[in-house]
Order: sequence, then structure tokens, then C-alpha cells
Amino acid sequence: MTDEPAVPDADTLLERAGFDPAENVLTRRQAEVLALRERGLRQSTIADRLGTSRANVSSVESSARANVARARETASVAEALSAAVRVEIPADTDLYDVPDTVYDACDAADVKVNYTAPDLMKLVSDAAGDAVQGRAVTTPLLVSVAADGAVEVRRSD
Repeated sequence: MTDEPAVPDADTLLERAGFDPAENVLTRRQAEVLALRERGLRQSTIADRLGTSRANVSSVESSARANVARARETASVAEALSAAVRVEIPADTDLYDVPDTVYDACDAADVKVNYTAPDLMKLVSDAAGDAVQGRAVTTPLLVSVAADGAVEVRRSD
């Protein structure tokens, strides 16, 4: 008896997700492994399903997660470069001053921000991680606002 969930085969999962290997940074095998792992299957179970070793599944999963991280970073940079508004927040800025700085820049560009001041401070703090300590921005940040008001926060050091 297993405590793993009943999960459809990898082909069904990839078809449901609209996976197209020609348009994806993941190989088919990487996508298969991630699809099954994200549904709670153990690496040993995946190895049995795919006819390979657990060590191979571990290696494929590691490569897949690295590819996903690189793809997210690439998309984040592309969004920051194409944003309607980009605001540099220097180190030593009080987090409570960030919303007004962002709102002023957005007003000048006629872009509406989709966040209240408290929500924007939380978003910046959460996205910045340890670059914000308490109320202090300790590492320079780049706050990008898209034309639709979506906000992206990146470290700019």
C-alpha cells in the first residue's frame, strides 16, 4: 500500500498543461519529472514509471528546476526592461517612503499602480527579501510598473 496520490501518466499531465517542447526551456523528460513531482510522487516512483533510475530522476529534476529558475529570471529582466515606469530605490531608503516615490513616478508617466501604499510596501518588502530590514531598504532596488499597473521588484546591486 502506498501513501502517494493517484496521478495520471506524464503524457496526460503535459497535454493538459499545453506543453510544447519546441516552445519550452524544459526538455520533455524534465517536464515529465516536474509534472509528476509537483503532484507528490516520489523520485523512486517516477523512476519506475519512466523506466529509469532514481538517481537519473534526481538529476533531471535538478536540471529542470535550474532551467525554470533561469527562465523566471529572464522573464523578470525582460519585464523590468519593458516596464512603463522604473524607479530606483537606493539603499538607506525608509520603506514607508517607497510608495510615494513609486506613485510620483507613475503619475508623471500617467500609469496607475494596482496597489495601496500598505500593499505596495508589503510587496516590496516580500520581494526584496533580506534587502529590506525592518523599515530600511539595505540594498538598492528597482521597482518596475507595467502599463497595466503590475509591479515587479528586483535587487539592483
